[in-house]
Amino acid sequence: MATRGSRSEKVKRIFQQFDSNRDGGLNREEMAALVVAVNPRVKFSDEQINAILDEVFKTYGEFIDGEKGLTYDGLLRTYDDGAGDVDRDFDALGLELKPENATFEEASSSSIVDERVVEPHKKQRTAAWAASPNHGIVFDDTWKIVDDLEILIKRLKAKQTKDGKLKGDITDVYSDPGWSRELGPSSEISDKRFFWEESGHDYSAFVKELGGLRSRADGARSREEAFDGHMAIGKVLYEHQLYKESLVSFKRACELQPTDVRPHFRAGNCLYVIGKHTEAKEEFLLALEAAEVGGNQWSYLLPQIHVNLGISLEGEGMVISSCEHYREAAILCPTHFRALKLLGSALFGVGEYKAAVKALEEAIYLKNDYADAHCDLASALHAMGDDDNAIKEFQKAIDLKPGHVDALYNLGGLYMDMGRYQRASEMYTRVLGLWPNHWRAQLNKAVSLLGARETEEAKKALKEALKMTNRVELHDAILHLKQLQKKRLKGNGGGNGEEDFVIIEPSKFKTIGEKTTMRQELANALDVRAFQRITRLSRCDVQLVKKEMTENNAPVSYSGRGIPEKSIRKASLEVILRRLLNFVKPETFVGAVKAINQKILSVLDESESGRVDLGMFFAVLAPICIGSPENRKRVAFDALLWRPVNEEGSAQISKVDAARYIKLLRAIYIPAHGMSELLEIHGETDASMVSFTEFLTMFDDPDWGFGIMCTLLKLEAGDRNRHGNHICSVCRYPIIGSRFKEMKSHFSLCSQCYSEGKVPVTFKQEEYRFKEYACEAEAMKDKCMWFSLHHKSSSHSTNNP
Repeated sequence: MATRGSRSEKVKRIFQQFDSNRDGGLNREEMAALVVAVNPRVKFSDEQINAILDEVFKTYGEFIDGEKGLTYDGLLRTYDDGAGDVDRDFDALGLELKPENATFEEASSSSIVDERVVEPHKKQRTAAWAASPNHGIVFDDTWKIVDDLEILIKRLKAKQTKDGKLKGDITDVYSDPGWSRELGPSSEISDKRFFWEESGHDYSAFVKELGGLRSRADGARSREEAFDGHMAIGKVLYEHQLYKESLVSFKRACELQPTDVRPHFRAGNCLYVIGKHTEAKEEFLLALEAAEVGGNQWSYLLPQIHVNLGISLEGEGMVISSCEHYREAAILCPTHFRALKLLGSALFGVGEYKAAVKALEEAIYLKNDYADAHCDLASALHAMGDDDNAIKEFQKAIDLKPGHVDALYNLGGLYMDMGRYQRASEMYTRVLGLWPNHWRAQLNKAVSLLGARETEEAKKALKEALKMTNRVELHDAILHLKQLQKKRLKGNGGGNGEEDFVIIEPSKFKTIGEKTTMRQELANALDVRAFQRITRLSRCDVQLVKKEMTENNAPVSYSGRGIPEKSIRKASLEVILRRLLNFVKPETFVGAVKAINQKILSVLDESESGRVDLGMFFAVLAPICIGSPENRKRVAFDALLWRPVNEEGSAQISKVDAARYIKLLRAIYIPAHGMSELLEIHGETDASMVSFTEFLTMFDDPDWGFGIMCTLLKLEAGDRNRHGNHICSVCRYPIIGSRFKEMKSHFSLCSQCYSEGKVPVTFKQEEYRFKEYACEAEAMKDKCMWFSLHHKSSSHSTNNP
């Protein structure tokens, strides 16, 4: 916690350093010198300097003293608002603090009153907020309550530390979420989190005495003084990470002054920290509403409210919605580097990589030593294929913060993608040094060692991962390793199987029987099935989509082509998706939204307006939700019927609309064929209408419709089936889903290898004939028929010599 005696002194020293004419203010020339000096790595243009100064002098107009410029209180406020980092700027200027003369004694078992006499410098040990002119302590009696509370907390901390009950964690090695805690400096976000033991007698006694202090605040002479007391109690408790107790005080302050922004804002902070993201969001919305009604009085706080509201929305998985609030914060305060970093990270989270890079570069421009911004910029660059620059950015993050777990882990993933397995293994080893129970790092270490052909070390790493978690993929990976080892001992090809296959052209892949799926058709269906799994739409009942249409009253607007449609902003669409996928965890929902944004919304929002035709979206979603094929198609048709382009009450849709839908469906789910088809539909003027029956004919057309739905249904029904001890002859993994058996050489392939045209290099043939088995029962039935036919043939030969 930054104390009044340190943080305000640093700001004062910075102020004095640049107040060259000693008039008590920083004019534009002096402020420009300050901005340049605290950003030694940044080369500002005159236009940039003027823009920054214009914003500062406009935002903090109440602290401008005529021609003298920005006062000391104004400079302190800029740091309070998160526009700069006091510690970073102080260090960049090479300044030093004068040593403190005051020393404080540890709390003893004597009474609170006696201890207060020993420690008279109460204001020096209280956080900077306490003396701030707009959100600090106003009444003298409040200072007495704060003083007593500090002693109570010190006593509790001493007891719990002595008993070993106070526990810390290693949150300082993770990425900074950019949380704007109490309008304090950004250095506060790196404080280590510790946890109070709340079940013991000492904590109960503390709560009881805390209740007495709250009663003193309630007994104040006026409502304003009671409010001041509860706010001060809440802030002190928050600074000491007693979040549940601080929430009680802020809630009481909300009751005393419901239209005041500050208690809602701080209550929201508490709720977020204790994991109640939805309640935190509601408090921030109340704070935002109060700030907007209150006018300029709360303008300094608006950027922080938007930032923290965005973070709360991210806690619920609502990343697109959070982007809107980060943007608003950055507009209100262009120097808010945390808002820009959070915006970039959120955009990366939904797959908007170019926009993410731009926002993150802006954040780094404002704060070059922002390790988390470098880390996320690297991830975005990697996603765009710029691996060389991504490595540089990851390295910058690690240089700035050597224990940065996210940077190390993601750099390991980048090295894996590049085939630099040894370097990847080194990164995962460093992650495990910081976070020993990181099972994903342990699993990835095993995979990277396998790629580096260190099979024995890979087995050891896998066994360590197995000790951490019992997930089924680990068992499959261990079985895979065993198969590879057996193959190496037999001398069949490369030690890790990477050179053991060849890719055959599609014309040489033949199928036996009507039930065997064609290779390309399976490849398309597997892509759609993977999308279903990522988005969890395979668990979303299609009737819920129908219900959304019934209950949703989206306003009618007109597209760029002049066509009426029920369009909706992406953030509002995200709310609908959250209702449809209410059974998934927030982090899973983020992944689902990212996949939907990249695969569906990028096609539907071709003009990049940020709005989507809701009816068309529902129609595109329906075929891949859970439900019978008939219901899925019916809901898709009803979604098209629901659109204003079709007549209300009609049972038919226009043929042009149906054709556009089918081609959109193919463009989204079968992009290799569909995108070129989509270009052909502009300008069609066919005025004929189609019924549901005619629509089904168009939908089921194997060549021009969505014929792969039959294959998709087959995958949904059986892609978790296992085939005993059968393994794929190419990838050496146990076969899950359909097994494709080559009927001449009798080797088997999994669905993925079959769809990619891979066959073992040892089986070179002019053509390959495959039969598909959905389960082993079908294979056994075939085997029995073969034995039966063979037996009859043998009997016939015996009887007819």
